[in-house]
Amino acid sequence: MKILKLGIPKGSLQKSTISLFEKSGWKIRVNGRSYFPSINDNTIECSICRAQEMSRYVENGTIDAGLTGKDWIAENESDVVVVDDLIYSKTSQSPAKWVLAVPADSEIKNLEDLRGKKISTELVNFTKKYFKEQNIDIQVEFSWGATEGKVVSGLADAIVEVTETGSTIKAHGLKIIHELMESNTQFIANRESYKDAWKKEKIGQITLLLKGALRAENMVGLKMNAPEKNLEQIISILPSLNAPTVSSLYNSKWTSVETVVDSRVVRELIPLLIKAGAEGIIEYQLNKVI
Repeated sequence: MKILKLGIPKGSLQKSTISLFEKSGWKIRVNGRSYFPSINDNTIECSICRAQEMSRYVENGTIDAGLTGKDWIAENESDVVVVDDLIYSKTSQSPAKWVLAVPADSEIKNLEDLRGKKISTELVNFTKKYFKEQNIDIQVEFSWGATEGKVVSGLADAIVEVTETGSTIKAHGLKIIHELMESNTQFIANRESYKDAWKKEKIGQITLLLKGALRAENMVGLKMNAPEKNLEQIISILPSLNAPTVSSLYNSKWTSVETVVDSRVVRELIPLLIKAGAEGIIEYQLNKVI
C-alpha cells in the first residue's frame, strides 16, 4: 500500500491545523506526548515537528509533505515544492508579518539608524540576508523566545518579531518601524515525492479540501421563502458565488431561495431581506466551499 508521510506543525499552528483537517474530513488524534498521531486514513502517516524545522525534514525526504510558514522556508533556504498557500494562523485567516520594532522612545527611526546595532530574533538567517541586501552592517543574535523582553531590558537595540495585529508588541512598550516580510502557511512537498504520481494526487486531494474548508470558514448558507412577486427584488439584494438557487414551492405563489454569502454581511443582509418580503430565513454553517 502507498503511504504519504505528512508533517503536522507543532506549537502555535498545531491546534488550528488539526481543526482544519477535521473540517476537511480527516480526524487527527494526538495521543499524549507521541509525535506520531493517528489519522482516519490508512494511506497517511502523520508526524508532528516544529514549523521551524518542517522544511528541512521535507527537503531531506524524512517527510513527504507538510505544513509550515513561508518564513521558515526562507529562513532554512529549503529546496522544496510549494504546493499551495493556505492562509491561516493560530487565530485567524490573516497573514503574519515579521516586523522590526524598537522601544517607543528610541531615536531609531529607520533601517539606516540600525547600522552597527544589535538585533534579537528567531529569524536569524533571513534578517542577516535582509540587512546585507540593504548594505547595512548589523549584529544579529538568536532569541529562544520572549524576544520583546530583549530590547526592553537593553540586551538588544531592536527586535525582528512575528505579529498578526501588532498589539503584543505595543503592549511591551515598543513601536514598529519597518515590515520585513509577510508570511502565511504553505503546503510543501519533497521534490522526489512530488514526482510520484500517487503521492502528487494525494497531496492535491488534501490541498483541495483544506482550501475548501478555509473558504467555508468565512461563509454561510442562507435559505428563505420569497413571494414570487418580490423575487427579483430579493435576488437583487443577495450576493452569491454564482447565482442563487430558486425553486417553486408546491401549489403556492412562493419560492424557495438558497445561496452562499460572506458571513460578515449577514447582519446587514437579513433586515433588508425581511423588508423585501422574505420569510423563514435560515442561516447555516458550511464545512467546505469548493
